[in-house]
Amino acid sequence: MKILSKKKLMKKAGCFGRMNARRKGANPLDKVYREIALMKKLDHPNVVKLIEVLEDPDEDHLYLVFELLERGEVMQVPGDPPMSESKARSYFRDILLGLEYLHFQRIVHRDIKPSNLLIDANGHVKIADLGVCNEFDGSDDLLSSSAGTPAFAAPEVLDPSTATYSGKALDVWALGCTLYAFVYGRLPYTAESVLGVHEQIRTQPVQWPVEPETSPQLVHLLHRLLDKDPNTRITLPAIKQHDWVTKAGAEPLPSEQDNCQLIEVSEEEMMNVVKSIPKLNTLILIKAMLKNHSFLNPFSADESKRKLQPSNRSHSAPGACSWFGSRSLSVDTTNLQSVKEHAVKEK
Repeated sequence: MKILSKKKLMKKAGCFGRMNARRKGANPLDKVYREIALMKKLDHPNVVKLIEVLEDPDEDHLYLVFELLERGEVMQVPGDPPMSESKARSYFRDILLGLEYLHFQRIVHRDIKPSNLLIDANGHVKIADLGVCNEFDGSDDLLSSSAGTPAFAAPEVLDPSTATYSGKALDVWALGCTLYAFVYGRLPYTAESVLGVHEQIRTQPVQWPVEPETSPQLVHLLHRLLDKDPNTRITLPAIKQHDWVTKAGAEPLPSEQDNCQLIEVSEEEMMNVVKSIPKLNTLILIKAMLKNHSFLNPFSADESKRKLQPSNRSHSAPGACSWFGSRSLSVDTTNLQSVKEHAVKEK
């Protein structure tokens, strides 16, 4: 579950000032809701599915409920050992298909990295966390603002003389950093500070570890992915055709036509993308779903057996309220003798 601030989303959409739900005219969140409606319609085996969007009309938060992938992220960097080339290739091919699908929907992810790549029950990778993504019009994927994780930032983003840059090329650079982490167990650029990392990305060549040993085809692909010049950096269609990805053509990936189908969002879908829930119910529902690790309705059991247990704290505080069914006997009362009534004779 991802919790977003409406105020921050409005700021990102270029809307400022206090939001008034009663004012007439266009809702300043319409653009945001359109993007969320598009995310909700995304349907691809290598992209995490957005199940539902909940909101409290009187509060600032939006609750985005995604499918649960219990196997978690592909690896932790640093921390986990490097992958074998065969395993890295399998994961990389999944990411390619998911990223191609997003770009086809005119979405730039902007934060491709191992922690945003989750493994499903069948061992396939799904791209997650579209929190900083950007939707572009037509073929114009130029961006002017920075976002994402500093260690995965492309050189052109860090160049003060560059006003705009290709969002697709940013994703390709981050894809190169991710593949590098897969096979070497570390990032191509590391430093003690964000400024240090940015300086290295902007000015220093990539360091190539001696171990583990990697194939020439893989090293060639990494060089193309981590090309500091976005104009000569390899593109997604070319990556799909690369010898390392396809095993020299023996294992081709599906074509864009077979992998992608364009999604369109209607006005009705945009208006109904968010499900409004009253304030207290929202809090209880969210807490119960998080506690149970389930998206099923936690209140579907016999309501006569449920009671609300307060803890004299704010309702929004963690653990403030808990639902429970029939009570069990207190430990202190289990050894008490039962009370017996005796008839009293009148004199």
